[in-house]
Amino acid sequence: MEGFVLAGTSSGVGKTVATLATLTALEDAGYQPQPAKAGPDFIDPSHHEALVDAPSRTLDPWLAGEDGMRRTYWRGEGDICVVEGVMGLYDGTKTSTAAVAEGLDLPVVLVVDAKAGMESVAATALGFAEYADRIGVDIDVAGILAQRAHGGRHADGIRDALPEDLAYFGRIPPMSDLEIPDRHLGLHMGSEAGLDRDALSTAAETIDIERLVDVARAPPEVATATADNDGAAANHRVAVAQDSAFCFTYPSVLERLRSRATVEPFSPVAGDPVPDVDAIYLPGGYPELHGQALETGGTLDEIADRAADGVPIYGECGGLMALSESLTTTDGETYEMAGVLPADIEMQDRYQALDHVELEAQSDTVVAASREHRRGHEFHYSAATLGSDASFAFDVVRGDGIDGEHDGLTEYNTVGTYCHCHGESGAFDRLLALPSKDV
Repeated sequence: MEGFVLAGTSSGVGKTVATLATLTALEDAGYQPQPAKAGPDFIDPSHHEALVDAPSRTLDPWLAGEDGMRRTYWRGEGDICVVEGVMGLYDGTKTSTAAVAEGLDLPVVLVVDAKAGMESVAATALGFAEYADRIGVDIDVAGILAQRAHGGRHADGIRDALPEDLAYFGRIPPMSDLEIPDRHLGLHMGSEAGLDRDALSTAAETIDIERLVDVARAPPEVATATADNDGAAANHRVAVAQDSAFCFTYPSVLERLRSRATVEPFSPVAGDPVPDVDAIYLPGGYPELHGQALETGGTLDEIADRAADGVPIYGECGGLMALSESLTTTDGETYEMAGVLPADIEMQDRYQALDHVELEAQSDTVVAASREHRRGHEFHYSAATLGSDASFAFDVVRGDGIDGEHDGLTEYNTVGTYCHCHGESGAFDRLLALPSKDV
């Protein structure tokens, strides 16, 4: 599958809208697009999936390793892969859009805000293209997609100003219908506030989609990873929380779980009973928006009972919050949670952590053996007040964790972290490799 990267000059330049318009242009031209996202993100990919009904691949060499990133790419299906970048092209301490493009050997199409420029748009693009050589990054900036550009003289001026080796791939017109509302953690999820399909089709008309298809190319392929667990998880069943409170799940995680066990989805917000399973996974999301339903629905009480019985449980961020004693919103409302982990969680007005993370296991747990490392990322607006009996599964090598030095509150066979792990991390193999009460 061939592809290309849509990279921005900065955050907020309109990469997500440009990506959605490009995916629409591909569909309208009869192609089957495969969306992807550079770097850790759950929200932008949700808009990709809502539009084209295909899981968006998360491509990050820090989270998955370079081979894991390539495997993740090749698990996609479609004619053309469109990779939305993260921040500006060269921004990022551990993963940048440039690093993803280089690792996959994909051409870069630069999304440039053209609202108030013509020749300056070309100068910006030229600077971004030449900067790669200056810092020794082997990427190919193929051209630009002009964001918020009018037609006629405006578009012609941009096109004419570009040097011969930078192609003009079209423009995204300024349209009020192409705005996605946001909140803490970023944009609203695609299932909540997807862009109007007709508006995207209008924007897609001014994209030179055939020229984009012509510039696309395929990354190197790598061998499929295999995990040897001696059949220990062959008959395992794992319950995965999936609803509006627990909606931050990488497709690669579900694929990893499904390759080694039967996945049983359930909704704590709806008060679903917890399936009879060998392990439980509570991903991140927005439990703070559903405190009342979680407190009264009964599912968290069942999870607490399973935890006391020794069932392996892994909660990431929102999952950690749900496993805690209580959750207090910014409005001052406090709700009882599962009470498995000795922490009280309170939402803050400003984000508390945002970065790639590396953790080292202090002892054997359901997601790592002693001294093993786990890589992931953290992005949360909550803070934890810990009980005096709090114990941790991990030391923080990089990142903030729960208290600046540790992450992974643990009790019974339950671990709750602020770290989100990718399917290639090894955490989910470990979760399924151990039978209940074995840790």
